[in-house]
Amino acid sequence: MSTLNRKRLAVAGAASAVLAGAVALPSPALAAPGDSDDIRVTVDIEEINEPGVLAMSIAGDSVALAENGSTLLVRQFVGTLPTVTVTDTRTADEVPDGAAWAVLGSATDFTGDAGQAPIGAGHLGWRPNLIDGGETGLVTEGEEVVTVLDEPTQPGNNVGLVDQELLVSTFDSEAVAGDAYSVNANLYLRAPADVAAGSYTSTLTLSLFE
Repeated sequence: MSTLNRKRLAVAGAASAVLAGAVALPSPALAAPGDSDDIRVTVDIEEINEPGVLAMSIAGDSVALAENGSTLLVRQFVGTLPTVTVTDTRTADEVPDGAAWAVLGSATDFTGDAGQAPIGAGHLGWRPNLIDGGETGLVTEGEEVVTVLDEPTQPGNNVGLVDQELLVSTFDSEAVAGDAYSVNANLYLRAPADVAAGSYTSTLTLSLFE
């Protein structure tokens, strides 16, 4: 090569070095005093898969019976059991095979506040009323339980609420899982006409079994 050609190559190389330097050193963007920037913070929270439960709730904790329908021989006092709701949040797979659930009720004797003779729990009866039994037809209310002063409406049911009497039940827990069901009952106390005056109190216990 001639001397002239070598000079031209050297100039071209110097120009390339200058261009490369211009690309590698950009002018940085600087924030002025008092400027602010926002940072978006995100998080993904997965749902906790807890097993469902079978539970009972009662819309109240007392019933005041009032006299209605008394006769010359029997004094009657009536009221309505607060709504009882059975909620089953389980899936069908969480229910044991062959399981069934029921709500049963029993009452203590009525005791007087001034030493009156007690009124036995056999004088308290009920007529269950299914409010919401779902669409399966597999949740049903219990039969009426009448008092010891009544003629039996079916064999052995004029005992009053002295033992665990059926309020509501299903024979197939798996088929009705994942829903809620509600029931109440008409309560009535029937006592002899000569019952002592005064205030009486009984405790009605409801229990859910499966």
